[in-house]
Amino acid sequence: MLRITHLSLAVLAGLAGPVRAELETQPEVVVTASRVARTVDTTLADVSVITREEIDASAARDLSDLLRLETGVDIARTGGSGSQTSVFLRGTNNNHVLVLIDGVRVAALGTGAFTWETMPLAAIDRIEIVRGPRASYWGSDAIGGVVQIFTRKLEGPRVALGYGTYGDANASVGIGDRGDRGGYSVQVGARDYDGFPSQNRDGFSYEPKDHGLENQHLTAQGDLRVGTQTLAGVVLRSQGEVEFAGGKSDFTEQALNLSLAGALGTNWTHTLSAGSAREDYETPAYYALYRTRRETVGWQHTFTPSDTQTVVAGIDYVHEQGENRDTFSGLPNYEESRNNTGLYAGWQGGFGALDAEVSARHDDNSVFGTTTTGSAALGWRFSETVRAYVSYGQGFRGPTLNEQYSPGFGGLYAGNPDLDPEKSRSAEAGLEFALAPEHRLKANLYSTRVRDLISFTGPDFQAENIAHAKIEGSELSYDGRVGDWFVHAGYTWQDARDEDTDTRLLRRAKQKFTSRVEHAFGTRARAGVEVLYSGPRDDVGGLQLGSYTLINLRGSFVLSPSWSLAARIENLTDRDYELVHGYNTPGRSGFVEVIWQPQR
Repeated sequence: MLRITHLSLAVLAGLAGPVRAELETQPEVVVTASRVARTVDTTLADVSVITREEIDASAARDLSDLLRLETGVDIARTGGSGSQTSVFLRGTNNNHVLVLIDGVRVAALGTGAFTWETMPLAAIDRIEIVRGPRASYWGSDAIGGVVQIFTRKLEGPRVALGYGTYGDANASVGIGDRGDRGGYSVQVGARDYDGFPSQNRDGFSYEPKDHGLENQHLTAQGDLRVGTQTLAGVVLRSQGEVEFAGGKSDFTEQALNLSLAGALGTNWTHTLSAGSAREDYETPAYYALYRTRRETVGWQHTFTPSDTQTVVAGIDYVHEQGENRDTFSGLPNYEESRNNTGLYAGWQGGFGALDAEVSARHDDNSVFGTTTTGSAALGWRFSETVRAYVSYGQGFRGPTLNEQYSPGFGGLYAGNPDLDPEKSRSAEAGLEFALAPEHRLKANLYSTRVRDLISFTGPDFQAENIAHAKIEGSELSYDGRVGDWFVHAGYTWQDARDEDTDTRLLRRAKQKFTSRVEHAFGTRARAGVEVLYSGPRDDVGGLQLGSYTLINLRGSFVLSPSWSLAARIENLTDRDYELVHGYNTPGRSGFVEVIWQPQR
């Protein structure tokens, strides 16, 4: 294994991407929490944003490297880059997180989970993370929260080349332009990662060979403004090959969205959208082929009767179809489709120091029937610097096609077409302090109950709605700046349990602490350190994964108005740890990237 021993924090101070003259102190504008644009400090939900600038500064290699530093997020990965990755938000399951790319649902219909490991970071402009149930706006899956990824918009040419440990080579090239009536952006990229053995000798199919990733991606978008309307389109396509112990999988992921948005009258705007998501996974070693398609049409209307009142209402229609095929025999294990229509409405208002929000949604699915969800929140500003809020929300997750139709293995672990959706209810209280423009402190308490969880415990281990989960937790985060120093710190405590057995849910730490400390050296260079502590976690078979602490270094340097460098050292102390029993994690490793992007 290659060891990065010749780099140090002093060197990192002279490496990396674009550097800000001043750290951003204005609140971010987000749209995911309530489907309308609001600043983070006025949203009655726990929201965080990862900007493109922060992605560049981190020099991270994978989406999971960014998400694991967020409060309330646990990561489990079965090896290196490209390996199967699970994201647990506030202790809920991996498929209890709704994932959107530019408003398009992208979770796999077979598993209900998003393939985080195949999402190229070079294609991302920003990420919005909303914690807590959002089913009353978005429908199925949003039990633990929503993660929305917005693809990148370039304004001019950009070229990036990078290389690091484990033969990690990547490149991207793109161009974009903006004008008074609209603009366009196109970027292509590729990554070739040699990797390392995904399993250790405790793994069930250990083999002493490297397991890597090949990935190519395309992002393209454009918009044209005509009168009061804007026509926009965006496409993201990612394809490649990922290796694992015993074989490899070929994958194709694609998300497409077309929209027409603008004013229809005084204080009345709309967005008419059509989306498409595609996922193909073929694993020759298992003679398995999964194909899923999802087409969506939505029409949303937003009314602002006053400066302090907003009403949003809309309809979503989704057609889903999936295929699970045995490539040896050529016969399908199942080939099914279903439709879902959702009607939703929400009201947000302010009355002096009081903020309020109420929303509701009704979903009608052609297979598992109707589900109605609602949410409500109240916020109170004690002063310009102190705000508190409380909220209550319901959520649900419709069964996946595998859970409904899989034939199982010799009749065992088969699906059940009569399954009901999993349902949840959550309560939360939050307190926020804006101690100064450069200091923000936030604390949250939450409790979630999930019932009708799908478990393979019926006759012959057939799927049935029987399990219950109870999750209680708290989060504390701080963001601040002192001179040229920037600090972020977050602490998570959670108790996620199976109520029927009183055992902890797997791979979710009870305690977690993260911090980022960065220093700006003038306007051209920055250096920083990341610290991540995760407590012990239970794993399959009564095993326990030990606690661990990771220390990562990152830095940045602007060489000229057009050239910059980015670098990162991961796992500085070369800590040996596991996210899943029997699977390896990266040792001490590093990555350097050079970027050409002329200033405009």
